[in-house]
Amino acid sequence: MPRKKIADAATPKPPVSSATPVPVKGRRMQMADIARMAGVSTSTVSRALSGSSLIPQATRQRISELAQSLKYTVNVGAANLRRRDVHTMGVVMLNDSQQLISDPFLLGILGAVADALDVRGMNMLFTRLQEDRGHLIANLVENGQVAGLIVIGQLTLHPQLNELARQGIPMAVWGACLPDAAYAVVGGDNHSGGYQATQHLIQQGCQRIAFFGDTTHPEAGQRFAGYQRALQEAGLHLEPELQQPFVFGDTRIREGIDQWLDRGLRMDGIFATSDVGAISIMGALRERGVQVPQQVRVVGYDDIALSAHVSPSLSTVLQPSQQAGQALVELLFESLQNRPARTVLLPARLVVRDSSL
Repeated sequence: MPRKKIADAATPKPPVSSATPVPVKGRRMQMADIARMAGVSTSTVSRALSGSSLIPQATRQRISELAQSLKYTVNVGAANLRRRDVHTMGVVMLNDSQQLISDPFLLGILGAVADALDVRGMNMLFTRLQEDRGHLIANLVENGQVAGLIVIGQLTLHPQLNELARQGIPMAVWGACLPDAAYAVVGGDNHSGGYQATQHLIQQGCQRIAFFGDTTHPEAGQRFAGYQRALQEAGLHLEPELQQPFVFGDTRIREGIDQWLDRGLRMDGIFATSDVGAISIMGALRERGVQVPQQVRVVGYDDIALSAHVSPSLSTVLQPSQQAGQALVELLFESLQNRPARTVLLPARLVVRDSSL
C-alpha cells in the first residue's frame, strides 16, 4: 500500500504575500518562522528541507526557495542531537598570536565547561582557532561533528558571531556582554571590574595609574572604560603615555616595562587586564629594582589561583570561572532548543592583597 502524503502538504500553497510577517530583525531565524510564512507545519518544513518524498515536489521547492531567501540553514548538529546521534559539544577558543592557551583563567573555564557537559552525558571536542580563521567556526556544526558550540573569546569577531547566530548556529559565547549581541553570551561585569580596580588604586594614593590591555578586544575595552570613569571621578587626567595595548598574557609586557623605565616614565600604580600580565609586570619591576607595592602598586584581573601565592600576593578582580562554565553550557542547551538568546552578566569583585597596599 502506498504511503500517505502529509495532510497539510497535499495541496501546494500560494506564494508568500508581501503582507506575511517576518521575524524581528536581529533574532535568529527558526524553522517555525519558515513554517508560518509558508503556511504549513514545522514538521512539513523539516521534511521538505531534508528532501523527504512524503512532501510534494512543488511544496519542497517553495519551502527551499523561501529558506534560501531568508538565509536559513538546517542545523545538522541539533537534528542529530534530537536523534541521539551526536553526544559531543564543540568548544572553540579564539586566540590571537600573543595569547597563551595555558592561561590559568581560560583553563579554569574549560574545566568548568567539561564538568557541566559531563553531568549532561555529553563529550567535549576542543579546538583553537586563530583570529583569521574565524570563518571555520560554523563548520563543526554544519558537518554534524558536534551538536553546538561554546566559543571562548570574541576578539574582533563580534559581527561574525552575530551572523552565525542569525544563520541558526547553536552556540554560547564567553566574552563581553555587548548590547547588540544576537548570540547567547556569558561574561563578567568588566566595566565595574575596571572601575573597582582603578578606584582602589586611587584610594591608596596613586595619581599616575598605567593601564595594560588591548582595548580593541571587547572585554579589555570595557575594563578600560571603567578605568577612565574612575580617573574622571577623581579629577585625574587620562594620560595616553601610560597605556600599553598588550593582550592577555602577552610575553612582550616585560619589554614594555623596560622601555618605560629606561625613559624615566613615572607611575605609581598599574592596572593590568589579566593576572598573568600583572604577575609578569611585577617580575619585570623587581628585576629593575622597583618595589611593589612600596613604589608601584599593582592590580590584576581574573583571580587565578597563583595570584594568592606570588610575592607580593596580587590584588585582583575575581571572575567566577566555575559559574561561567556552568552558565555557558546552560545557554548552549537553550540555543539548541531554539529559545531566545540571552545574556548572563556575572558580578566582578575586587580582592585586595599585598600588591596594592
